[in-house]
Amino acid sequence: MDLLNTLVDKGMRREVPTREEALAVLATSDDDVLDVVAAAGKVRRHWFGRRVKLNYLVNLKSGLCPEDCSYCSQRLGSKAGILKYTWLKADEASQAAAAGVAGGAKRVCLVASGRGPTDRDVDRVSDTIRTIKEQNEGVEVCACLGLLSDGQAERLRAAGADAYNHNLNTSEATYGDITTTHTYADRVDTVQKAHAAGLSACSGLIAGMGESDADLVDVVFSLRELDPDSVPVNFLIPFEGTPLAKEWNLTPQRCLRILAMVRFVCPDVEVRIAGGREVHLRSMQPLALHLANSIFLGDYLTSEGQAGRADLEMIADAGFEVEGTDQVTLPEHRVAGGCGSHGDAGCASHAGGGCGSHEGAGCGSREESGVCGSASAPHVGEARTDLVAVRRRGAGTDLAPNA
Repeated sequence: MDLLNTLVDKGMRREVPTREEALAVLATSDDDVLDVVAAAGKVRRHWFGRRVKLNYLVNLKSGLCPEDCSYCSQRLGSKAGILKYTWLKADEASQAAAAGVAGGAKRVCLVASGRGPTDRDVDRVSDTIRTIKEQNEGVEVCACLGLLSDGQAERLRAAGADAYNHNLNTSEATYGDITTTHTYADRVDTVQKAHAAGLSACSGLIAGMGESDADLVDVVFSLRELDPDSVPVNFLIPFEGTPLAKEWNLTPQRCLRILAMVRFVCPDVEVRIAGGREVHLRSMQPLALHLANSIFLGDYLTSEGQAGRADLEMIADAGFEVEGTDQVTLPEHRVAGGCGSHGDAGCASHAGGGCGSHEGAGCGSREESGVCGSASAPHVGEARTDLVAVRRRGAGTDLAPNA
């Protein structure tokens, strides 16, 4: 296929595809999905080999968020039966982080619900970052706390944070359909603040909220312009009790095409499969490793993920290897300059943090929910509510975490 050959060549040269080419990837048929995966896989292997970076989420503060993000189980007015608790103490968060590190995670993502941190919250998280770094040698820490005020990113970096996650989630044109309590511009501003402070910026999207192909391409091109080190791709998990509970717009093949498009547009960036992979990719998850070079290990913010041991077995069985703490995630040209001075990638996830970042995914969990009624997606998947489970273990509970 001429399109795929062109995109592979461009990816090897770090050349941006056209919007028409990106849209064409999303428009390919299910019959061609293996060809699409094979082509994007060449680009992935060129820049990242067969390494898979593992990330682990710790939900520092769960529920009771004042923001109204439609996809989020922690949103204002959510009736989802999730865990609700206030800030974990530094030692509690460090113990939770240690479970992920013991399971092979290279990065720990610290997430807290809310619009954004107060200065006291930044002090609290800074203490937690220092404790985790003291007790877990070599671990990377990403913070995901919502919208940042002036000076807060610098304080987090001084405390030892390596990265900051804040997702754009969807296109600027449809953003008002999913959230009214803050703006798309607010999110862009926070990513820029993190970048300017020298933190490794992480920002991604949520697919499956009813958006059109054009919306997906728009948000990925916007992310490319922001130049984050990592782009978490979340797949909406329609959580009961949220406005998007009935949105089941994804199939495994559609998810693979979306990941391939992101890889072609962002060839040398850490692409992370975040929330919803178990729900929407299901048995096709190993194929997605040929497109993304990073995943979350175990559970998400408010929902359960695949068992950590199953994640490790999947990586090994697919012929990939877990990236070690002595290995640098990003290609040398991104580590040396540009946004990626930390070598790894952002917290990924869209749930990440505050301001309702999409819990469900990225930096977090798969709870996502989706965009309210933008242009309908071209494929509609089967509702798999049986695969959506509220997290009842790990941080905020007395039960052992899934790592």
